[in-house]
Amino acid sequence: MKEIIIQEKDAGQRLDKFLKKYFRAAGTGFLYKMLRRKNIVLNGKKAEGKELLQAQDTIGVFFSDETFEKMRGAVCKDLQGSNDRLKIYGKAYRELNDIKVIWETDDLIFLYKPAGILSQQDQPESISLNEWITGYLLAGGQSVELSHYRPSVCNRLDRNTSGIVIGAKTYAGSRLVTDLIKEHKLKKYYYAVVEGKLQTAGVKGAATMDHMAGFLYKDRQSNQVTVYHDMAEIPKEYRSDVSKIETNYRALEHKDGFTLLEVELITGKTHQIRAHLASIGHPLAGDLKYGGHPYRSPDGSIKKVQMLHAGRLVFPQLPENFSGSGEAEDTELMAKTGMIYEISGKSIECPMPEYFW
Repeated sequence: MKEIIIQEKDAGQRLDKFLKKYFRAAGTGFLYKMLRRKNIVLNGKKAEGKELLQAQDTIGVFFSDETFEKMRGAVCKDLQGSNDRLKIYGKAYRELNDIKVIWETDDLIFLYKPAGILSQQDQPESISLNEWITGYLLAGGQSVELSHYRPSVCNRLDRNTSGIVIGAKTYAGSRLVTDLIKEHKLKKYYYAVVEGKLQTAGVKGAATMDHMAGFLYKDRQSNQVTVYHDMAEIPKEYRSDVSKIETNYRALEHKDGFTLLEVELITGKTHQIRAHLASIGHPLAGDLKYGGHPYRSPDGSIKKVQMLHAGRLVFPQLPENFSGSGEAEDTELMAKTGMIYEISGKSIECPMPEYFW
């Protein structure tokens, strides 16, 4: 057995959070399993992981020397042993240098993605935010066990949409965010510049938003979508492939024939905001694909990409027993519960780029 004596600087944090930092190469599920089996004990007694540590507490660890050292290290394990993959991670981290870290935890990372960067690869040789996340973790000496889980984005943005993207460092983090999105518990707000003067129920911070509902059909060959406001409008051959969509919006400011909107994405379908606003005669400025025109931004540059920015995420107040879809195994649910207090009720914000409005 090895003993870890808690120092003053580590007092006040939860046992499970301390263990994840101390055993950087260990998966969260593995640590909870070790707690259940009493291979890790606190002050000689079985622990759950949620206990708050105090100075001079003793953590007993019943690992072999080999396992102890292995779990302590920051190791990148890829069963395929692909040096090419590792090179791509490093290349993404070096070359995509406009990405900014807004906030991160042991399981999640919140990033600012500029317009022009892919969320996920579109070709095997391309680089995207996914590869950047792994490159960032490796460069910082954080544990990345690629044989079990590859860090990835949880909410994709179109290539030319800027704003907040959530990345999951661990499988447990991915499951938590996926469940929140699936159950519509995570609120997502965007800023959008649209053509024309679009009035809503209130301007400048009104408490209510206008609501739009409709049906979205995606043409997979052209990667373009069409929004219908009524089922009767939809061609019969498309009806089995449409998705119901909902979008809220509020006008914030008007100037020079444009309106700045705050948009709440209720459902999250491909190009939903772009096509939904275009369907009511107010396409996004710069969005040539859905009827917009080139946009002269305040800095004088001409933009031929949609003026859409993911500006804010709001997490709900989550109960300690939140289990999402209930499909995950017990250890994964425990892992998700362990990270809830960090994000419960939290609002993550990312200001608009200077060229936007």
